[in-house]
Amino acid sequence: MFIAESLADAQKVLNSFISNSSNIEKIDSAIKLMVESYRNNGRIFSCGNGGSMCDAMHFAEELTGRFRKERSPLPAMAINDASHLTCVSNDYGYDYVFSRYVEAWGNKGDILLAISTSGNSPNVLLAVEAAKKKGMKVVGLLGKGGGKLKDMVDVSLIVDSNISDRIQEVHIKCIHIFIEGIERNLYPENY
Repeated sequence: MFIAESLADAQKVLNSFISNSSNIEKIDSAIKLMVESYRNNGRIFSCGNGGSMCDAMHFAEELTGRFRKERSPLPAMAINDASHLTCVSNDYGYDYVFSRYVEAWGNKGDILLAISTSGNSPNVLLAVEAAKKKGMKVVGLLGKGGGKLKDMVDVSLIVDSNISDRIQEVHIKCIHIFIEGIERNLYPENY
């Protein structure tokens, strides 16, 4: 039955990700970058397309809201404002929807979480370029070998799959671990 097969395939992809010890180290590195940014009054921006935009939004809302226990909100923004997206798409083209936002709001010491299951989304590539010009650090949640983004970001987490939904399933797990790691560092009393 396809349901059991789907669950087994998801488990296989997650087990593959876990078995690569460098992924654990990279998640830890990403958390350290994010914590350092927050300790220095920085902010975290996130972007992606389709389901990856939903993941970017989920990441930001868990930081500005709360994750498991009560705490102060943390500054995080998913680049998803409809008026910005449609304005920039109309005036410059869809490739620039994220980079224009980073150019407007990003500062040295901020973080960009760039999410792309292919690692080749043109608008995410341009956002990373804009972030680097601003002196921001970039964490990439990627798949399908990492694409062009794997060599552009400071920390690249690549899910070893060519299936977007399997990649996104591991991405959301990474996002939850990022949030928990940030909270464990900034709000240790909650753990």
